[in-house]
Amino acid sequence: MGVLWAAVLLLSVRWVHGSEYWNASEMEPLNYRGVGGSSPLLVGLTLIQSAAAKGAVCLDGSPPAYHFHRGYGSGANSWIVNLEGGGWCDDIKSCVYRKTSHHGSSYYMEKQLQFTGILSDKPEENPDFYNWNRVKIRYCDGASFMGESYNKAAGLYFRGQRIWLAAMEELMSLGMRYATQALLSGCSAGGLATIQHCDDFRALFSGNTKVKCMADAGMFLDVVDVAGDRTMRSFFSGVVRLQGVRRNLPRTCTSRMDAVSCFFPQNIVNNIQTPLFVLNTAYDVWQLQQSLAPNSADSHGNWRGCKLNHANCNGYQIQFLQGFRNQMLNAVRDFSTSRKNGLFMNSCFAHCQSEKQDTWYMNNSPLLGYKVLLIKLLIFNIKTSSLQQNQNHVRLWTHVNYCALFCVFYDIFLSLHNALVLKNLIYTTKIS
Repeated sequence: MGVLWAAVLLLSVRWVHGSEYWNASEMEPLNYRGVGGSSPLLVGLTLIQSAAAKGAVCLDGSPPAYHFHRGYGSGANSWIVNLEGGGWCDDIKSCVYRKTSHHGSSYYMEKQLQFTGILSDKPEENPDFYNWNRVKIRYCDGASFMGESYNKAAGLYFRGQRIWLAAMEELMSLGMRYATQALLSGCSAGGLATIQHCDDFRALFSGNTKVKCMADAGMFLDVVDVAGDRTMRSFFSGVVRLQGVRRNLPRTCTSRMDAVSCFFPQNIVNNIQTPLFVLNTAYDVWQLQQSLAPNSADSHGNWRGCKLNHANCNGYQIQFLQGFRNQMLNAVRDFSTSRKNGLFMNSCFAHCQSEKQDTWYMNNSPLLGYKVLLIKLLIFNIKTSSLQQNQNHVRLWTHVNYCALFCVFYDIFLSLHNALVLKNLIYTTKIS
């Protein structure tokens, strides 16, 4: 069964109109080799030609697209729909820049895409889902498939919600309407989209279909940065306002909070009716780089060394990161008490874990208390018992891989600074 683990990622950053722009999909290795040195499956790009008539287009007006590999055997009627990640754009200048990339136009999308991790077709790499119908919906709107607006002067189509609807209509026509099991997943901006659209996905199917959602690295928090500002909130405010996101946010949230707050997953997860599995790290490295200590909040570069190598963090910085960890845990605490939901959270500095092979399922993947984490059992319940948080019996990862070694070292490093030792906290609840 699949094991979730984390990887230490060094992020490259591009600057666009004063805000840092980063694409989650660019973490994919260019020359990936799987278990035993096997090559990854390459899946061709399909344009949704009928979408334009519905106004469902990318930022530049080009048609949206997806990659689809059909399932077979025991997985013939099971579906995984994966929403691509890749940041957001919050103003005209950054969105104009974005439409000249594969995150704003299908003209720039790869004609073939590697299917790895949870999308792999190899049983030795993805034993639970290898023969399912596997789909990746490309991300080309810049608002997590939630926008509904148009800027004529800049020629920008903010049609994320329409893209979502057109893509789902296309997949239903390809056989997804007959699914016995369906899983909506996504990483980063795609993870946020998974949370926002989880109940919409459930509504596509009859009551006989077992429907779940899994959000990977999608818990973006509304937190104070190192300068005392709210960088992420300011950024999301631009996204929501520019792209007309408000009308597509859940009314269960907008009836009691402002639209920007309702774009943050922490404010909507408790009201999602569909079973949701959250996969995240307590020290999400993207948020550390872009939300907690962005260059705009660190004018003197005091955090530069810490961001590049967390072994360089001083005592104050460690305590600040520990505060972020606590906020992350608090954000999901109530969510984790629901027996229909599931949660896996570790303490590595990482971002996105389900789509890359080295963080999804490898021979040297770590164990949880000497028991393999059975992801399929957690997501698609096969009468597995609940596993609750237990800080008194937490074990350090000791397996020989780069993430495990880093986590063990960092726990020791923190103790030397008389700070709270990072612990690998596991929150899971039975999914009924």
